[in-house]
Amino acid sequence: MATEVKVPALGESITEATLGEWLKQPGDTVEADEPIASLETDKVSVEVPSPVAGTMGEHVAQEGDTVEVDAVIATIEAGDAAPSKAAAAPSKTEGNADKSDEAKEGSGPGPGEQPRQRPDATAAQQAPAGEGVEAAALSPSVRRAILEHGVDPATVKGTGKDGRITKEDVLAAAESKSEAKAAPAPTPAPAPSAGGERRQERVRMTRLRQTIAKRLKDAQDNAALLTTFNDVDMTAVIEARTRYKELFEKKHGVRLGFMGFFVKAACMALRDVPAVNAQIDGDEIVYHDYADISVAVSAPQGLVVPVIRSADQMSVAEVEKTIGDFGKRAKDGTLKMDEMKGGTFTISNGGVFGSLMSTPIINPPQSAVLGLHRIEDRPVVRDGEIVIRPMMYLALSYDHRLVDGREAVTFLVALKNAIEDPTRILIDL
Repeated sequence: MATEVKVPALGESITEATLGEWLKQPGDTVEADEPIASLETDKVSVEVPSPVAGTMGEHVAQEGDTVEVDAVIATIEAGDAAPSKAAAAPSKTEGNADKSDEAKEGSGPGPGEQPRQRPDATAAQQAPAGEGVEAAALSPSVRRAILEHGVDPATVKGTGKDGRITKEDVLAAAESKSEAKAAPAPTPAPAPSAGGERRQERVRMTRLRQTIAKRLKDAQDNAALLTTFNDVDMTAVIEARTRYKELFEKKHGVRLGFMGFFVKAACMALRDVPAVNAQIDGDEIVYHDYADISVAVSAPQGLVVPVIRSADQMSVAEVEKTIGDFGKRAKDGTLKMDEMKGGTFTISNGGVFGSLMSTPIINPPQSAVLGLHRIEDRPVVRDGEIVIRPMMYLALSYDHRLVDGREAVTFLVALKNAIEDPTRILIDL
């Protein structure tokens, strides 16, 4: 008896998703609660578990289809796995094939006939050069990952069933590629493609990318955006991190980074300038006596913004642990819907990618976002002398309907003072 597999509940206000990838093919053995498919929603990827143990049956929905909650997408058959169609086909015609080969052995093709080719040779000829036979079996999510990270599929070793390339294989290859770029070597100019071909490929936007595009455009259309800049001397924070990072990691089990300092400093500044932590609701202003800090995290499918709840009540160690957990689960695609809802203020760290300066866009309905950038040595004047200091540009983008320029500057100065003298964070000054 077949058991239907339905789309699970995806969270509040989410009624549909896109079928990103089938993790199990018809005929595969599945265990109860084993993931058989991956769904892409507006915010995260969700795995669909098998309701029972048995054999994977029919795929009712295909990769790339939009499916609604409670819709049937597959069936699970009771019993052991059946042989795959590819394996079963030769067994049915084995005898006839042998006889046919014996009859034609030693003779060439008749008039008007084409020489017979082995199926595997034909497939190899049809596959694009440099990609191998497996290229035709790449799932949409794997293709997207290959395009996003610029990975040559011919260089990726597949770890999936029958050697298929998975999304994780592509991400691992991309990471190895980025490490190799650390010591760049001169590369010759790429040779023009045969016949001067110029190719295009259309890839459907993921549901997450569509949502990001819509929300950012809505923010530009509805808010009066303005960005104010300042810079901060990172000398004191770098010295503190260098001095205590080993003891910190030994005691708390997590590395001491810069984000812990900036989150705590931002919480102090938000308390001093509550408008930056507020939001507009109709013709009312909603103030918050807590700081739920949204932290922008890069994930394979796009930017996600999980929320550190009550960050103002946390220690630096608790903040670092939370951010580390978010980063790991963002790469694994296991963040939950509830973890990305709410938030009263956002911090986006473009410095990890080398950004010198930017004008970040607010995350509605929030009214402000803080952009952090790369640290670089620059000449500055201290006590009448020119010295070299590790400096970082700070950017605060805000909704000018709610936050005035004076409040934005006051916020940045308070943040700057806390970072340049981390003792202020300790004594809450």
